[in-house]
Amino acid sequence: MKLQRLTAMMLAGALALPGVAFAQNEGESVLTAVPQQLTAWVENYNPMNATTVLPTVLDFMFEPLVVFNAIKGGEANYRLATEYSYSEDQLSLTFTMRDGAKWSDGEPLTAKDVAFTFNLIKEFPALDLRAVWPKLESVEASDDKTVTFKFKQVDAGLIYQIVQTYVVPEHVWADVADPVTFTNPNPVGSGPLTEIRRFSPQEYIQCRNPNYWDNAELEVDCMRLPQVSNNDQVLTMASNGELDWFGSFLPDIEKTYVSGDPDHRGYWFPAGSPVFVSLNMESEDPGLKEAFNDVNFRRAFSMAMDRQAMVDIAGYGYPTANEYASGLGKAYDVWNNAEAEAEYGKFARFDIEASKALLAESGYADKDGDGFLETPTGQPIALEIIVPNGWTDWVNTVQLAVEGLAEVGINASMATPESPAWTDALITGKYEAALNAAATGVSPHFFLDGSLHSRNIGQNRFAAARYVNPELDAALDAFNATTDADAQREAMTKVLALIAADMPLINVFNNPLWYEYNTTRFTGFFNADNPVARPVVYAGVPERLLHLLALSPVKQ
Repeated sequence: MKLQRLTAMMLAGALALPGVAFAQNEGESVLTAVPQQLTAWVENYNPMNATTVLPTVLDFMFEPLVVFNAIKGGEANYRLATEYSYSEDQLSLTFTMRDGAKWSDGEPLTAKDVAFTFNLIKEFPALDLRAVWPKLESVEASDDKTVTFKFKQVDAGLIYQIVQTYVVPEHVWADVADPVTFTNPNPVGSGPLTEIRRFSPQEYIQCRNPNYWDNAELEVDCMRLPQVSNNDQVLTMASNGELDWFGSFLPDIEKTYVSGDPDHRGYWFPAGSPVFVSLNMESEDPGLKEAFNDVNFRRAFSMAMDRQAMVDIAGYGYPTANEYASGLGKAYDVWNNAEAEAEYGKFARFDIEASKALLAESGYADKDGDGFLETPTGQPIALEIIVPNGWTDWVNTVQLAVEGLAEVGINASMATPESPAWTDALITGKYEAALNAAATGVSPHFFLDGSLHSRNIGQNRFAAARYVNPELDAALDAFNATTDADAQREAMTKVLALIAADMPLINVFNNPLWYEYNTTRFTGFFNADNPVARPVVYAGVPERLLHLLALSPVKQ
């Protein structure tokens, strides 16, 4: 065991941090992190809840079968599973489970828990956050070590969704009457940190799993998660040296954060998620439904977006403007469909006069004299764009969007719900428009499928536009129906052509992966000089587990 304990001096330093007032054993290493911003923590440890689940439940409380490292081309890092293999016809995927793995209560963790979990989400589709069952025939455990997934058809990408469906213990969850609303108040997990030492709406402490199979590699005994409401509060705490690992937009980061202690403070912003405006195409408002389902309205909306101002003003230059009609973004430019961009790229560039002209040509006009446009059939258009409270860069982005829309005659405003409410609205479709973003994977197929395949509607927030295009669904499915590189490229070319032509999402820029750290108390942080894996602390990037396991307390 390579665990290095903090000295009494380090403990004294940690205990001096505001809010560190919990029962702490001598010599424990406590890492303070901010993976999410909101006004109060809600106690929910259900890994199959998409809205109020605490941000350290996935990966840290419940471990994946495998972590595929996107930075290293999808390299497999085996966790609960030790290997996987496909049948010759590629219609069966078999995982071999790790010998000796246990749940945090000491019970064996076996392939039967995996089969139970997947059949549970089949019984309760609301739990199927990765929409795996439409593609599966069955999931069966042939013994304690072997579990086999049978596919309806060849799907080279389904494994990435399967390993991000987190396994729960059958001996606990079999007796849960309603696993959809279950908050899992006494969690039994599989990951490195499963014990909740303290919980309040202002702070919670998550500590070491005594039965974790990889405890020899874990040197962080506890994570402390203070409640933080917004980017400004993160900056204040970071400037005071209170945070070890966090991910937040910080304006002028060199000046506001790094310069305060350049020997210990750092950041790394690898290319990240595409950020876009979702327009709810199933809106019950007749004017919005008519406008949002009109490709010319979406194109005009897109041309009213001053993407470079959003990057320069709202994002302090950190994001990258996305002027791809397909939404591909520069990070995936090697997949680009140049022909589609040549034809439709103009709709993804800021052009107020062209936007006005297209709206006029399409029948949008101010027919009642209120200064805003009505639809071709005379319906009023008034939309509210929601963005999570406290995400100041996104809030400023939406303000710029609203200004551009007003300039072309579209009546838009902004609302800032808490992030769980924002997420719930996107999943349930109870919203009009939203600033949104999709998680990225090894290829662009991951985020394009997650945000635009109709099977994902109501399953995740990425598909909030509720866009249905059977031809696009088929093209996305065709990508994963083969492992042949040329055939996949051909399928992606068609996917990008369809998206560019119909512009179902209004892409504006690509976020960097927000990641900052302080080496005063811990070392081993990934960065541009040590690019092991995507380093963020927030949920949705399973490689954060590899990062946690790489951290060590500073030796005294």
